[in-house]
Amino acid sequence: MESLRAPARVLKKIDLRDLSSVQRTLNQGRLHTVCEEARCPNIGECWKRPTATFMILGDVCTRGCRFCSVTSGKPLTLDPHEPEKLAAAAVDMGLTYVVITSVNRDDLPDGGAAHFAACIEAVREKLPACRIEVLTPDFRRKPLALPLVIEARPDVFNHNLETVPRLYRKVRPGAVYEESLEVLKRAKELGARVTKTGIMVGHGETRDEVLALMDDARAHEVDILTIGQYLRPSRDSLPVLEYVDDETYAFYKDEGRKRGFGMVAAGTHVRSSYLADMVLDEADKAAALLDGPR
Repeated sequence: MESLRAPARVLKKIDLRDLSSVQRTLNQGRLHTVCEEARCPNIGECWKRPTATFMILGDVCTRGCRFCSVTSGKPLTLDPHEPEKLAAAAVDMGLTYVVITSVNRDDLPDGGAAHFAACIEAVREKLPACRIEVLTPDFRRKPLALPLVIEARPDVFNHNLETVPRLYRKVRPGAVYEESLEVLKRAKELGARVTKTGIMVGHGETRDEVLALMDDARAHEVDILTIGQYLRPSRDSLPVLEYVDDETYAFYKDEGRKRGFGMVAAGTHVRSSYLADMVLDEADKAAALLDGPR
């Protein structure tokens, strides 16, 4: 399996000149982005727009998922000024859509939920018209965590299932598939307007397993699904077992529409927050068509 090579379309060139202004803004606030930490292949395209997915709660994760390149270990103390710095950066970058994600912080009593809420509120104060998506961890069964995030009224609540249940022990140790589904269901029950989840393909999952995951997500009232190719971020990460072809992504899109998702974004470079504003717009259009004229 190590001899597998990525098809040419997987590899994107990044013009560093296009990234410099965004990078300066982030550096000034000592802010982290998942774009950099997870070595996202879309970094050049998104930053040039410019859009960015801010990663809060530090850059050290308390878990060690084998698909991820974010450093794992003992996290540092939270920066209490991070919400204000994040909001200021969003203003400087002229963002109309902000995605906020984080490392896992199992060391914190609320898993970092109050910090998520503070970041949402800070952006709302500075940019009232800006739409906000959060991509949260599972908060490891901390009962008060999720309400704190939902009460801050993000426009989209996202929590990734990441892979099919059979592969959890290998791909996502420390997490439980059924608990992640419950997070998504509970978010909707608490008042989340739109819920979203995403998976990576190429770990050895079968089509039937992906379809079963779709059924599970819809049974838990998930509105948007993203499916993208897993790309090995480092030598220590899991190897790629398959490069999924365009026909399979088209198949997943079609099956997702049949199952009632408002939007299914599927393709080699699709990631949770890739073109997130456009994905939400398409989901809203689909919902409007289903609801009919008002």
